[in-house]
Amino acid sequence: MLYLGEILSLFAAILWAFAVILFKKSGESVHPIALNLFKNIFAIVLFIPTMFILKIQFIQDLSSAFYIYLFLSGVIGIGIGDTLFLKSLNLLGAGLTGIVYCLYAPFVIIFSVIWLNETLSIFQILGAFLIVLAILIATYKRGASQIKRERIILGILLAIFANIAFATGIIIMKPLLGHTSILWATFIRLIGGIFSLFLILIFIPSRLKIIKSLTIKGSFTYTIWGSFVGTYLSMMVWLGGMKYTKASIASALNQTNTIFIFLFAAIILKEPIDLKRSIGVLLAIIGASLVFLG
Repeated sequence: MLYLGEILSLFAAILWAFAVILFKKSGESVHPIALNLFKNIFAIVLFIPTMFILKIQFIQDLSSAFYIYLFLSGVIGIGIGDTLFLKSLNLLGAGLTGIVYCLYAPFVIIFSVIWLNETLSIFQILGAFLIVLAILIATYKRGASQIKRERIILGILLAIFANIAFATGIIIMKPLLGHTSILWATFIRLIGGIFSLFLILIFIPSRLKIIKSLTIKGSFTYTIWGSFVGTYLSMMVWLGGMKYTKASIASALNQTNTIFIFLFAAIILKEPIDLKRSIGVLLAIIGASLVFLG
């Protein structure tokens, strides 16, 4: 089918944007650690029959270092990164989180330059600058209360650290992807993420309260559908997009999720649409495109 990869990449952006809205609704009552743990376990349960159907072996003939790097990638990118992202989503709302999420691309490029000896172009530098400018414009509010300002600053900081964790996880596994299935690599990363979350819960005194937040009435439907759409379905569609078109094109189309998050947040969550946020979304999309295509 002509442009199948492009269609799948755009559809992946829409699915992830909708999942962010579902996670926002779920996160109003479910603790970020519990939500992250549940969505990863839910996804891995669905990945097992999928890998059987696609005849992907669960044990690959690879070195122990290969497994360790993928596992570590999951600990950092999924266990830590997703938890920070879900917490920032609660603090900032879906629209602003979608804008800050665009920092993921610059961090991947920067870490690629530092650790993988890749080069950085002038367009990528300009793109990163536009994303930072977008965040400043979208979050600036003259005369805002101290509580509101502190909440926004904390949310942005958590989102930045989440993107650093995402980018670190990707850079760790990037050199390995040419040697195995991305689906299998994701499966191992999910195991790493689940392990790290269980480890974190062991050292948190309120762990039972955190886990029980999953059972709060009215949130479980959002948790289930968010996990299915965001962690499983969008991943499968994303993989299809990466397979049938160039990675640079797929990545640029994936980044349009910022637009869809912005729109869904306004329509479903009734988050405000104003000139500052609209300019922020536009600049973030342009900046992310320059980073990916530069």
